[in-house]
Amino acid sequence: MADFEEELRLDDEENAREVEYILDVLPADLKEKYSEADLRYMMDTIVDYYFESGVLEADADEEGYVDIDLQKVADYVCAKASEEGRGDFDPAEVFFVVQADMDFQEQNLD
Repeated sequence: MADFEEELRLDDEENAREVEYILDVLPADLKEKYSEADLRYMMDTIVDYYFESGVLEADADEEGYVDIDLQKVADYVCAKASEEGRGDFDPAEVFFVVQADMDFQEQNLD
């Protein structure tokens, strides 16, 4: 088992790969709009949404999937960013980040 510092390093590397992935799939006009720090904030806030909303405890359908409303996630990220003074993000734009985050997570399931 890796020690705590090793776990942090691995998490940081995974987050860097995810940021790179998100930047690769975002529409061209959004690639320049959001900094790496903005994207990392959004990624953390997306995880917060999953914990806060109870979606992680939801029952899967017969195919093993849990329905997640990505627009609700984007709205949550924008509301939190505004509350926390991170800026006024556009939910229609953040939707693309949420969608890319979900795609990245699905592609990297262990």
